[in-house]
Amino acid sequence: MFKVGVRKTYLRVIVHMCSVKILWKNINTFFKGSPSKLKVAKLLIEIGLRIDHEGKIYCDEIEIPATKIASAVKVDRRVVKETAKAILQTKELRRLFMHLRPAGPLLRDIAQYLGYGVVEIRAKPEYIGIIAEASTLIAKEGISIRQILAEDAEIYPDPKLTLITEKPIPGELLQKFLKIPTVTRVTIA
Repeated sequence: MFKVGVRKTYLRVIVHMCSVKILWKNINTFFKGSPSKLKVAKLLIEIGLRIDHEGKIYCDEIEIPATKIASAVKVDRRVVKETAKAILQTKELRRLFMHLRPAGPLLRDIAQYLGYGVVEIRAKPEYIGIIAEASTLIAKEGISIRQILAEDAEIYPDPKLTLITEKPIPGELLQKFLKIPTVTRVTIA
């Protein structure tokens, strides 16, 4: 029974990975020939900024001026407005960008001030189970995980898995993390 459940979970993960790849393929195809607009679209997704029905851009409920987004990706503000307008004219992209939300605060940079630990793992993203194996190693130490962020390989060229723990991770876990298949680098702070 357990194996069937695991297979179904893996299947869902594989289907999700395929749908994310299709999503990025569609976005790249849609903005083909316009690298500036593609940069804007990628920033919106990375940060979780949404576009409303008027083409205004928001971080949750806070409107973000096009000039600020333009400055962040080094394009003219008109490119930001044109990108939003183009997205709204396409049903699939409109549905996506109108429902984006920021993931919330990333505790990585303030973990030391809170007494938390941080583990950053880099691995080949096609391997399934890295989060599960890393979480198991941490749980076996009796340490609780406060936050997990797994960067999407379709967005980030060198994605990493960041785990924030209730207390610092013992250094001897480093070698155990490195034994997880396809893990290439681990940083413990």
